[in-house]
Amino acid sequence: MSKVQPKAVCDPAERLPGRHDMALYGIYEISKILCGPGDLRGILVATLGVMSSFLDMVNGLISLPGDGGDDMLVAGNACLGAIRYSETLPEKVLAQIIATGVPLAVGDVALDPHNAWDTSGWGHPGQKFSFLGVPIKDRGHVIGTLSIDLAWSACPSPHMDDDLRFLKMVASLVGQAVRLHRLVTRDRARMLEDQSRLDKDLPADAGRCGHQHGIIGESPAVRAVMEKLRLVARRDTSVLLQGESGTGKELFACALHRLSARRDGPFIKLNCAVLPESMLESELFGHEKGSFTGAIVQRRGRFELANGGTLFMDEISETSPAFQAKLLRVLQEGEFERVGGNRTLKVNVRLVTATNRNLEEAVSKGAFRADLYYRINVVPIRLPPLRERRDDIPLLASEFLRRFNADNETRLSLEPSAMEVLSRCYFPGNIRELENCIRRTATLARGERLTGADFACSNDSCLSSVLWKVPGPCAVPAGDHAPVPPPMPPVPAAMDPRMPQAWGSGTGSLPTRSELVGTMEKCGWVQAKAARMMGLTPRQVGYAVRKHCIDIPVL
Repeated sequence: MSKVQPKAVCDPAERLPGRHDMALYGIYEISKILCGPGDLRGILVATLGVMSSFLDMVNGLISLPGDGGDDMLVAGNACLGAIRYSETLPEKVLAQIIATGVPLAVGDVALDPHNAWDTSGWGHPGQKFSFLGVPIKDRGHVIGTLSIDLAWSACPSPHMDDDLRFLKMVASLVGQAVRLHRLVTRDRARMLEDQSRLDKDLPADAGRCGHQHGIIGESPAVRAVMEKLRLVARRDTSVLLQGESGTGKELFACALHRLSARRDGPFIKLNCAVLPESMLESELFGHEKGSFTGAIVQRRGRFELANGGTLFMDEISETSPAFQAKLLRVLQEGEFERVGGNRTLKVNVRLVTATNRNLEEAVSKGAFRADLYYRINVVPIRLPPLRERRDDIPLLASEFLRRFNADNETRLSLEPSAMEVLSRCYFPGNIRELENCIRRTATLARGERLTGADFACSNDSCLSSVLWKVPGPCAVPAGDHAPVPPPMPPVPAAMDPRMPQAWGSGTGSLPTRSELVGTMEKCGWVQAKAARMMGLTPRQVGYAVRKHCIDIPVL
């Protein structure tokens, strides 16, 4: 950090009473603006405006380098302007902050030996200025800068360190807001792109084995769900998809739309968990121009975009009771107003919602409105986890590897031993975890044929056991709301591991329950390690665990 002090030495002024309280109040006001809906540029302009009322700043600038090399510049001084003010700054000042990720403080810019400052137009003639600049970061990466100048006449402000800390807190909030707005923008763009590809992709899916309207699977569990979707698709009733994370709720919602009479209409998606309530309302209902800071144009919401089609709301359980009341009115009356508007709009939308939580429990605890629950849960459809549709694992694995080969121009294939390993896995992350497993293994593969030994679970390095704390195939992740599956039934006599043909030569009899539990505890409940200690194979240990109905604890 470079800091140049002026030649004049001034006695520090006494700290103003309540200064820290004012800083907290400023952070509170800024956070309300950044969490609100609206155009990103307008929100950042309003943020700098609030900062000017809490700091002795003359100019302020937020610079966010774009992906294409162009900068989006936002200034708090309307007279000088963003571009003009940025031109008065030395070229390497902002570049230094971005490159180093370290704040920069200059006590008197006129005495800075490293840079030539052009302060013309900054303030009144005869004023002197200090400069403060901090990096704006998103998950540790610098994405821009926040900089201000402070005017003084006799000596610099004695509170520069406090002002610098204040700027760091504001920059942290700005980084989160920028990331959120960029995610929403990309989501809206993908939504329109996905809609245009919806019907075009259907024939390709239907032509491959096991594909039904984008759903991969031929197991009885999947066939039952698809049959129920076909029945429900004939009517416009609301549908609630319930299932664990990674079971493909969005794909099933899309399949329902394709099967319905609304197939030619739009299929609009919204994830309720990724947006704060203020932005969620604007995204869903839209807003009028000038309805809040940053609302520089009128914007249509997801309900309007889905008119004549289907609106899919994922993670509906993450919404607040206040928002649920507004959503209930739309479902009951089919009408709403944009944020900041007074004109009532009517829409014809079929609502499909999804959750991985127990809504009945949330209703009983008062966390979810009972009237909204009965409105969206007209037809509940439970999506089976992957452990209940193991017959589909080979189809899914082959499809994921096919996509990997297409993306990376490779020709990898799965050996029978690889399919055997995958079929034994529990996959608490369901289909999403299976795809991750295939891509990870394919990325690290040394040859063109993936065998069972290539997978992490064969080398005691399974990421699932680390992430979910699941050392074996019989436990579910902590905090998962899906019911714990019952223990597998005893092994038939013909397959009893105590029989010589099941264990191989020299293996003796099946370990007792206490022996098995003791060994598993020593190995941290990792079955592969326990198998090596007992001179068995992981498959034999798995048989023994199921035979004794041992519940693998969640560590």
